Amino acid sequence: MGKTAPSVVLDGFSYLECPRWHDGRLWVSDFYTERVVAIDERGRSEVVAEVPGQPSGLGFLPDGRLLVVSMRDHRLLVRDESGRLDQHADLSDVVSGVLNDMVVDERGGAWVGNFGFDLMGGAPLRYTTLTRVDPDGTVSVAAEDLGFPNGMVILPGGVLVVAETFAGRLTAFDIGETGELSGRRVWAQFGETPRTEDVGEAVAALEVAPDGICADAEGAIWVADAVHNRVLRVGEGGRILDEIDAGTGVFACMLGGDDGRTLYLCAAPSFAEHERRPVREAQLLAVDVDVPHAGLP
Repeated sequence: MGKTAPSVVLDGFSYLECPRWHDGRLWVSDFYTERVVAIDERGRSEVVAEVPGQPSGLGFLPDGRLLVVSMRDHRLLVRDESGRLDQHADLSDVVSGVLNDMVVDERGGAWVGNFGFDLMGGAPLRYTTLTRVDPDGTVSVAAEDLGFPNGMVILPGGVLVVAETFAGRLTAFDIGETGELSGRRVWAQFGETPRTEDVGEAVAALEVAPDGICADAEGAIWVADAVHNRVLRVGEGGRILDEIDAGTGVFACMLGGDDGRTLYLCAAPSFAEHERRPVREAQLLAVDVDVPHAGLP
């Protein structure tokens, strides 16, 4: 593919995360304005949900309703056709930390990550769990000992891949017929996993800090590298197939557009809450790529 620099689709946001292409628009969470926004290919935007608990992961049920992670009160919300939000599931009994990204499967089952420790408050780094929410709202622990489970994709054939940001790797699981996970394995490892509880030391040691991810039709995964201002196209086993310099921090990515070949990037100068909350410096960027979207989200 060409090395065209990403262009700005829209700016003036606080901190964008968890982009999803759905029904002709890109749906994305803006953390510190506590809004979910849908943006069409011409850059026209609409606020589709206001989430006082801070929105993060997004996904869609088989009937088209939107699921939204409410980070700070440990809930998963569902938006009906009128735009009203109701509780779909309460994760408080299994998760103590701030919730994070999510992927929703074709049945309407959801996998939700969490921080595992007070990242913004300077706490020591801790590994944590991945939570499964069944279509009926039942909550259970799906996997343990994950190094900041972040972006996720479901590849064709029912393979869940989780970005472990502070472990510097992508980890895969096979999804069973009833949603159980098995066959845990490293899908891609980027350098050595940091062996420290100090977040600053870990960040400095990471060759790649995988944040948001999305998959393409050749089985590769685009990875937003949260500490090196870039997105990487990665093959199973960890080979880097392509790299795009975003020119700024990039924390999530999603393939969309009518042909699935527009790579959207959630960009901001940094990720620290105290730096992002008071300003509106985040942008949605886009760049054309050759291989279209596949898998979920």
